[in-house]
Amino acid sequence: MGRSRDDSVVKTHQRSCALFQSSRNQASTLELHLANRLDRDTSGVMVITKSHKVASVLVKAFTNHKVQKTYVAFCIGSAPKSERITIKSGHGRSKFGAWRVYAAGDVGRKLPGGSIVRDMETTFEVLSINGQQNYKEQSECMEDEEHSIVVEEKAVTDVDANKDEILVRAFPRSGRTHQIRLHCQYLGFPIRGDVKYEGVYEWKGRTYDAHELHAESLTFQHPVTGFPLLIQAPLPLWASQALQLLTD
Repeated sequence: MGRSRDDSVVKTHQRSCALFQSSRNQASTLELHLANRLDRDTSGVMVITKSHKVASVLVKAFTNHKVQKTYVAFCIGSAPKSERITIKSGHGRSKFGAWRVYAAGDVGRKLPGGSIVRDMETTFEVLSINGQQNYKEQSECMEDEEHSIVVEEKAVTDVDANKDEILVRAFPRSGRTHQIRLHCQYLGFPIRGDVKYEGVYEWKGRTYDAHELHAESLTFQHPVTGFPLLIQAPLPLWASQALQLLTD
């Protein structure tokens, strides 16, 4: 786990499947507060503060969607036809307790367990398909080239569809549990290794015990100074190798 810091914020890089422990002496001499969380297999940026007050400010910023987040994911599935896709849907528990995508029209509906269907929105930018950079750079993408999807029905899986290798950058506009993983599954290109959401476990003779999703960056106002703050995490090997192919 790598990290850097200023006087109030510690920027931490979580590696996939990382487990954290601290001794009693460490806990008694330095009090730290976690401002955001990542799934166990997700690598990338985490923010830890040295002040409960600062942590409260940051947690509120995350809750109110004031933090801009980018992720990178390696997916296997049917390649999208658009270079940018925005998907809007509902998010909630299934009758079996697992998280799932609901229709956008279900937002606000009360579920049997007492929870409420929440709104969920993610924009995806396709970086490469099968190692080829087929689309424009992010700065060259125009809004009218973006394809918007409003979920109104359950996705239908095409078992005979082509299986492409797709590298995407995700911009979650909301902060729902497993949001990017759920939307990748719905769009037909689940994340490699994400067996919970139909991702392949074995690919080209290799097995994948963890999903390939990386929290690339966070942008927010510094809780003390108010200045814009950009925090980036080093890319994991699978992502750096995929991006290197685009520049060779």
